[in-house]
Amino acid sequence: MGQYIAPLRDMQFVLHEMFNVTEELKAIPKFEDVDADIINQVLEEGAKFTQEVLFPLNHSGDREGCHYDAASKSVTTPKGFKDAYQKYVDGGWAALACDPEYGGQGLPVVLNNSFYEMLNSSNQAWTMYPGLSHGAYECLREHGTEQQKKLYLPKLVSGEWTGTMCLTEAHCGTDLGMLRSKALPQDDGSWLITGSKIFISAGEHDMAANIVHLVLARVPGAPEGSKGISLFVVPKFLPNEDGSVGARNPITCGAIEEKMGIHGNSTCQMNLDSAKAWIIGEPNKGLNAMFVFMNAARLGVGMQSLGLTEVAYQNALVYARDRIQMRSLSGPKAPDKPADPIIVHPDVRRMLLTAKAYAEGARAFSSYVALQIDRELHHPDADVRKEAADEVALLTPIIKAFITDNGWIATSEAMQVYGGHGYIAEWGMEQYVRDARINMIYEGTNTIQSLDLLGRKILMDNGAKLRKFGEKIKAFVEDNGTDEAMSEFITPLGELGDKVTKLTMEIGMKAFQNPDEVGAACVPYLRVVGHLVYSYFFAQMAKIALAKEDSGDNFYKAKLATSRFYFGRLYPETAMLIRQARSGAANLLALDADLF
Repeated sequence: MGQYIAPLRDMQFVLHEMFNVTEELKAIPKFEDVDADIINQVLEEGAKFTQEVLFPLNHSGDREGCHYDAASKSVTTPKGFKDAYQKYVDGGWAALACDPEYGGQGLPVVLNNSFYEMLNSSNQAWTMYPGLSHGAYECLREHGTEQQKKLYLPKLVSGEWTGTMCLTEAHCGTDLGMLRSKALPQDDGSWLITGSKIFISAGEHDMAANIVHLVLARVPGAPEGSKGISLFVVPKFLPNEDGSVGARNPITCGAIEEKMGIHGNSTCQMNLDSAKAWIIGEPNKGLNAMFVFMNAARLGVGMQSLGLTEVAYQNALVYARDRIQMRSLSGPKAPDKPADPIIVHPDVRRMLLTAKAYAEGARAFSSYVALQIDRELHHPDADVRKEAADEVALLTPIIKAFITDNGWIATSEAMQVYGGHGYIAEWGMEQYVRDARINMIYEGTNTIQSLDLLGRKILMDNGAKLRKFGEKIKAFVEDNGTDEAMSEFITPLGELGDKVTKLTMEIGMKAFQNPDEVGAACVPYLRVVGHLVYSYFFAQMAKIALAKEDSGDNFYKAKLATSRFYFGRLYPETAMLIRQARSGAANLLALDADLF
């Protein structure tokens, strides 16, 4: 169904021309030998795998879905998924950004991030299986014991085993402080966990020899709320000392959820009946450890929506060039045909450019954050690591919420290009809309991300992280403010920076009097800051494109046109959003709940 061609040219533009990643990586001894040839070769091979192996399974996997067998409590994935996973493992893709100590290839996150965009464009439901495994790897590498690392990490790195995160329970959702799963200590140092979890992506499947579940539960005497949560590793099969799989552990799938989208992924209800477990880190400190997994997942979810935005845009563009309907308002553009291709119509252009701009903005933004993660984890200078960590903390909720909000907008616009055909399953477009909708919900809803950004990341440190990022924007504005050709990008960027500063101070003052003001303002506020970030990156892209506009390479003309569209058509949303954020909590809370 449809097509997917990895956007290698734009990826290379972002990595090499915008961020000059090879020079950035030379400052990190671990990556000093990663040159442009290595990056380009990995991207090209990744494109082949995703285009040829995964994309052909996307539509069929959605139509078939996963199959649950109640007798054996097992799940069979759609036809072709298991074989594709074996090719993924055989190709070494699981090990791309993992530590060589555990069998990884030791390549940077910024490169792995681009590969994951391709994976998600080609097949989001399939990609969730290995994507969650990488999060489990990161969590165990950071917080596991040496024995746990030795036992589990090589298997996760190779892809021989997969991983999950088991957080949510039916009664608590995001409020994990309410969870009820219990862990009882055993004489041998292990624990036995009893409880039920829901919405566990890739919780049971037939693609790997073992599944490593990371499970949140309470130990005896634990404090109430989130301060009393511990984290455990609970394997599907108990590992033997030699790393082979042993006895079946009583953590089983009770059912798979019937979902709106991502049908190819087994979203499971998982039951633990005295399942054998081992604690990760200290008792009652599990949420801190799990945040390593959750933050990786939030970046990953942003990449899911970037992937869907890109593939939806590509297919809508092909359709718009081919489909003929009506004549152009300014006169026939294809006089040899009975009607013009719909790409000549202004509003079709608006829909296509919305998806294109949101894809290109997200690609630049997510690549920048991924590079900061590499600096945070591996740069030899502690001050650089701290600065990068602060930026990653600030930008992570924006990555998750802004990109996924925009992915929902973009996939819907791309479906609209098709008219009635977009609503019909055989064209494949409606799947992208259905798949995109979950990305705004899981790994912390977008409202939760907005509260995190405004309440925790900005107001709790009096805006220090935001000011640091703002200084980069201010420096760029000052460096380019006298360039007349850049004024159409620099002027709105500088104005929005000032408006964000004033808006933040205003909400902060209100919040001192009434904390509900944060909840009332946070969602439009995050979108305003998201546009500030995109404005910064589109201005950078425009600067490069202006310098190369006459090079004969039409790529730069298209980039410049997309930047102008962003500032002319998408950026103006900020005026409405600022008014919404300033309108306060009263218009939301004045109506008594009984009067709704």
